[in-house]
Amino acid sequence: VNRVIAGYLCNLEKPRTFTERENSFTTKVFTFQFVTHFSSLFYVAFFLGRINGYPGNYVRIAGQWRLEECHPSGCITDLFIQMCVIMVLKQTLSNCVEYLSPYFSYKWRLMKDRRCRVHGEDGSEDSAAECWRTNYRLGAVHVFSLFDEFLEMVIQYSFTTIFVAAFPLAPVLAFLNNVLEIRLDAIKMTRLQRRFVPRKANDIGIWLQVLEAVGVLAVITNGLVIAVTSDFIPRLIYLYVYGPCANGNTEGINCLSGYVDSSLSVFYTKDFEDLTQVSRSLYTNVTECRYRDYRSAADYSFSTQFWHIFAARLGFLIVFEHVAVCIKFVAAWFVPDIPQRVENYNLDMKKQHLLEELRYKAHTCVTYTPNMSYSSPH
Repeated sequence: VNRVIAGYLCNLEKPRTFTERENSFTTKVFTFQFVTHFSSLFYVAFFLGRINGYPGNYVRIAGQWRLEECHPSGCITDLFIQMCVIMVLKQTLSNCVEYLSPYFSYKWRLMKDRRCRVHGEDGSEDSAAECWRTNYRLGAVHVFSLFDEFLEMVIQYSFTTIFVAAFPLAPVLAFLNNVLEIRLDAIKMTRLQRRFVPRKANDIGIWLQVLEAVGVLAVITNGLVIAVTSDFIPRLIYLYVYGPCANGNTEGINCLSGYVDSSLSVFYTKDFEDLTQVSRSLYTNVTECRYRDYRSAADYSFSTQFWHIFAARLGFLIVFEHVAVCIKFVAAWFVPDIPQRVENYNLDMKKQHLLEELRYKAHTCVTYTPNMSYSSPH
């Protein structure tokens, strides 16, 4: 579906060259795939449990159904579980489907070819014809075969970098997956599929810009995960402002004692809305309960601690992103896309080719001087 829509949009754009069309198509397909794969992760990381209101004023769908809550330990746990499922289960199933599909297709074509053979053949056949027949049995490749490989790697790179703060094992699992997949792809491309038609290219094209965009997005997203999704900033604020060690006395004291109680707000059961069903027989003497938020018990507005945490999160996000982006650009400057040695070698080869071409032209160029007869005026 994504490819059909991307192709339709490219037809509306009417690019002038094949390169422009390829770049436009690649960008659109990657954008659609990115939204498909990452929409749930962004929802869990930044929206789950933050737009559902609070007791007595819940946000409801159609005025009846409440939105889901985060895990009691925080939304970072839900994000960790989802990333674990993606990096382990999804990659394993993807490798199985990617290899077994052409394998069984090849076996099916081989079986059909054996059935279609004439029973009276003695088995003697020209070696060239047998080679052609063997290649014909291999799976066909199309224009999207190599495109799918690029897309798979870029999507995996996105999973590995964008939410690495929530799932630090992602690079390790991606490495192990690629070690296995490189062998499976080698078997698939050499034994199960026909050869790709080579095409000259200077680099990977628009995919380089896509990877750079993913890198910038990864810096922003990881900063948001650390500042907003995790409890890193609230713990620091409690440690230095509201905790028992805020006055500087840290000897023999657990500086985070009381943090959980500080992160919970008070709600009076008499303020429950009508749609919230509370068993009066089980909770006869319960007058208040706790929920995860930073709100005042008087009017349920945001407390002073909430605004302290909000300001600290914003400041950390700004500092983290600027430092990370600066490090990224410095590293990109020190590690160029093409090594200087390779670039110098390519320039030397071009120079040698040009010199040889000039020598050849100078050697083969013949100057013809026309025979001109001059008559004396006398």
